[in-house]
Amino acid sequence: MLKLYQKYLIKYFIKKFIKVTLVFLSLVYIVSVLEEINFFKNLTNNFYIPYLLTLLNAPITLFEIFPFIFFISTQLFFYEIFNNEELNILKKNGLSNLRLIKYLFLLTLCMGFFNIFIYYNLASNLKFYYSDIKNNLSNDNKYLAMVIDSGLWIKDEINEKQYIIKSDFIENNFLYDNVINEFDKSFSLIRTIQSKKIDIKKNEWLIFNPKITFKNQTNVFLKDLKLETNFDSKKIRSLFSNISSFSLFKLHSLKDEYKKFGYSTSEFDIQLLKLYTSPFFYSILTVFSAIIMLNFKKNKSIILFLIGGILFSVLLYYINFIFMSLGNNGKIPIYPSILFPLAIIFITSLIGLININEK
Repeated sequence: MLKLYQKYLIKYFIKKFIKVTLVFLSLVYIVSVLEEINFFKNLTNNFYIPYLLTLLNAPITLFEIFPFIFFISTQLFFYEIFNNEELNILKKNGLSNLRLIKYLFLLTLCMGFFNIFIYYNLASNLKFYYSDIKNNLSNDNKYLAMVIDSGLWIKDEINEKQYIIKSDFIENNFLYDNVINEFDKSFSLIRTIQSKKIDIKKNEWLIFNPKITFKNQTNVFLKDLKLETNFDSKKIRSLFSNISSFSLFKLHSLKDEYKKFGYSTSEFDIQLLKLYTSPFFYSILTVFSAIIMLNFKKNKSIILFLIGGILFSVLLYYINFIFMSLGNNGKIPIYPSILFPLAIIFITSLIGLININEK
């Protein structure tokens, strides 16, 4: 049975969390709707489409900034109880700093599990509908790439020519076991290009040792062939590996499917590890924020606290982004790419907790 002051602290923190979340959601919506309006200005006459798509995409965008929301919510929580002298009252009733931090840690841990298993799955489904609607409405061939049982398929159109490209698999910046059918704008076959390996690092692909069939005659060329396209490796991966639009169940299912066909599963491993560690990330950030607030003078301006919180959040975002990128590119192992930033904050928080109870 929760004590009265525990219920009060839980409600108070959740109230701050909801207010901060609504502020960030509003900012996300405003920025995103402007991008959608610009994207669809020449594609559709339906004025409501950008607003609908923004509503579908905003929840998953908000999910990505939840760590910052927890951090800033904790700052505001402590700022208010400092100003209202509530912390001193709680201490007189036997609530130490360490116990207060423990309650916040457990509360944010529970909120984190809710975010992962309930909120994220709902938000990822909305993101899936967002991607599906946008793909159908877009007419610039940005999204015409997909993975099915037979491999990777790409449809492209450039320089009044159309291409149907089939590859067995993609690894790093290369496509393997490829067949490229080139058509004119009337969709009459011009030639077929076969190659064991294609470098797709840039939009201008480098086709190694192409075998070209033209007017029923096949020739093998030792010289590499260049082919201009609308796609590079980064764009292709973003199209058929739209990780944020997959629920937890779908992530596990697709990971197994990709293993069967020899595709890299590093992005799935990183996303799953990121999701499963998120509740602990939220909790450790909350502890870290609490330690900062308990060590600062309580008469400082709220603006200073918020600016400091935002700067720290931005720094943390870039640290996470750098390590995740290194993990995705295979520069460092997957587990360190996610756990190292978490370990830094955890160790820093432990050091801060040593003398915090004496304050």
